[in-house]
Amino acid sequence: MKKIAVVAANGKAGRLIVKEAVERGMDVTAFARSENKTSAEKFVQADIMDLTAEDLAGFDAVVDAFGAWTEDVLDQHVATSQHLCDILSGTDVRLLVVGGAGSLYVNPEHTAVVADGPDFPDMFKPLAAAQGNELEELRKRGDVKWTFVSPAGDFQTDGERTGEYILAGEELTLNERGESIISYADYAIAMVDEIETGNHVQQRISVVRK
Repeated sequence: MKKIAVVAANGKAGRLIVKEAVERGMDVTAFARSENKTSAEKFVQADIMDLTAEDLAGFDAVVDAFGAWTEDVLDQHVATSQHLCDILSGTDVRLLVVGGAGSLYVNPEHTAVVADGPDFPDMFKPLAAAQGNELEELRKRGDVKWTFVSPAGDFQTDGERTGEYILAGEELTLNERGESIISYADYAIAMVDEIETGNHVQQRISVVRK
């Protein structure tokens, strides 16, 4: 049985990842700043930046589900994931980060990303930049078994749980209908699949609805 921690578990993605893992019989501990809003029976109320190596010892995997949306706190994407890296450094505990789609490449040379496109909404550019920076800082960490999991371009909060997805890599991938779309529920399936059977250590992967 996998023993996992989900940090910032009260968010929409975090709650669904917890739910998916619990339903598969995993030993799940949720961590959040406020009271437990997840389906996990084990819960620790704590801020990410206050977590210690002792808090996360003994887990097979830690999911970083932190998300910030307003410009004044966007830098916390880097700060929080780097803090988790620091306390997991040199261990066998995997760190799986809920990432963004804005940093996915749109050309084979990997010189252009989704957020550079003319149709990318201005309102999401600061968030895309913050999560892109987060990924770049993770790439520097050879001491941590991290995996950055990017959703499709259209990441649907209340989208349908289809139970199917395409596992892709660094480039924006479309399904056979030409869509870049995935629900939070299907993303949660992909995240838990990666914990169970994946080995994309020190890699960024992406997922899109089949």
